[in-house]
Amino acid sequence: MLKIKIFKDKQGYIRKYTVEGHANYDAYGKDIVCAAISVLTQTALFSLVEVCGVEEDKIDYFIDDITGYLDVNLPVDIDFSLLDKTEIVLKSLEVGIKSVIESYPKYVTLEYGEV
Repeated sequence: MLKIKIFKDKQGYIRKYTVEGHANYDAYGKDIVCAAISVLTQTALFSLVEVCGVEEDKIDYFIDDITGYLDVNLPVDIDFSLLDKTEIVLKSLEVGIKSVIESYPKYVTLEYGEV
């Protein structure tokens, strides 16, 4: 099962997200649930840089394709004007994840935490 966790700060801004595991919906290379979550979470990471303008070297992230682990952390000292832009991308990620869960609830979980 894919376990996704979204972390928000005290103001409600998404500051971090993690993905762990594999959906095991189908065989490796044919798993549409894993593929959907992978596309959503990695596109969000790329969009933080290319759309929002966050410097890539300022984002703390780690990807392990073998174990199915992704950890993305926004910079602690991110400019407030950038934070509004990143929130749009990350809320869109959250909407996409919820959509996948709606269709495949046995294969993906979503939890929330605070940073």
